[in-house]
Amino acid sequence: MIKFLPKFLVEGFKQEFFKNKIVLWMAIASLVLNLANWIILGIFIKPVDYSIILHYNVYFGVDMTGSWKSVFFLPGIGLLLFLVNFFLAFYFYKKLERIACHILLMAGLMAQLSLLIANISVILINY
Repeated sequence: MIKFLPKFLVEGFKQEFFKNKIVLWMAIASLVLNLANWIILGIFIKPVDYSIILHYNVYFGVDMTGSWKSVFFLPGIGLLLFLVNFFLAFYFYKKLERIACHILLMAGLMAQLSLLIANISVILINY
């Protein structure tokens, strides 16, 4: 098959990992939320010459400003987090640790949802 993938990953494609509906739906939902993060930021954040607000605190007000490119850091972190959680979940599923797999995928899903809320708040603060 593919030579550069680890052996456990290649063998796992033949297994039931992707046949498990819970695993499949959580992975798809995480990817959809991450894609929504990228798309929403791509639509609403336009290249500008001035600094935009990156973080707002109720107690202190604006506490972080930066370039418009800096808002794409959060979905990038979300994608990295998804990949790490997905491969760890895949590994634990193969080792018959189904609960650990489900917890990792659910944590990744909640992280993507939290990042989406954070990105929506950045958009609302700036517009």
